[in-house]
Amino acid sequence: MTWAELDAHLDRVPGTVSAYVGRPGARPTWTRRADATHYAASTMKVAVLVALHRAAEAGRLDLDAPVPVRNSFDSALPGAPRFANARDYDNDEAVWERVGGAAPLRWLAERMIIRSSNLATNLCIGQVGLPAVARAWELAGARHSVTGRGIEDFAARDAGVDNLVTAADLAALLGELTRGATRPGPLASPAGCAAMLDVLAAQEHREDLAAGLPDGTRVAHKNGWVRGVRHGAGVVFPDDAPPYQIVVCTTTDLADGGADGEQVEDDACRLIAHVSAQVWAARHELAD
Repeated sequence: MTWAELDAHLDRVPGTVSAYVGRPGARPTWTRRADATHYAASTMKVAVLVALHRAAEAGRLDLDAPVPVRNSFDSALPGAPRFANARDYDNDEAVWERVGGAAPLRWLAERMIIRSSNLATNLCIGQVGLPAVARAWELAGARHSVTGRGIEDFAARDAGVDNLVTAADLAALLGELTRGATRPGPLASPAGCAAMLDVLAAQEHREDLAAGLPDGTRVAHKNGWVRGVRHGAGVVFPDDAPPYQIVVCTTTDLADGGADGEQVEDDACRLIAHVSAQVWAARHELAD
């Protein structure tokens, strides 16, 4: 399938499908509506992860220090009451079992990624702050993505404070992480970037991008879903070709899974897996 044929296939999908494919540090090989904004869902958690590691390297946080696990958070909307997460809208009982106790910040950051825990995410944001997350996007070269609030901060959401991403910005963030693992870069030290890629590679939700790859292929990725939205963003590391970024963001009725936080494979998952498989087949042809 050529890129034009893939575009034609996606033209028939209801809603908005955005994509970015290319090698880190190179011009993209294929893009589609790459600057269109989508609700971020859980893909914004990558920027939170970067902000945590930057703060740790600057000496402002200790990733191995225990932090209280409390389900109560300040709203991003000034004057709004504190908010809490719903347990049945989360994906990780392990974090909820720590409520009332404490957990290492590094462990919370890992659960935020590999299980996409909303409670862990808000705890991490509470430690590092939203301005630090904004700085992570900025340093990656993101142009349109915003992390304006925590997850389930409905007062802020209803006031128009939102979390938005684009395919191009997610690719920029992941590309800088990948390049930063081999040479000094703007996000973190090479060791820090490599550690973050290892966390992303341990992702346990593998129903979209990873499903389009051969078994055993290393992919450092984060996905996100709510009703009407499904995204997959990652870096694939083939054994026989240089790594490449692939991001597919969908705002579409095909994304009918994810009600009440439940992870469900749906047609949007299968669509992203199909795109991933097509890109894998063309991995030797991507621009350097």
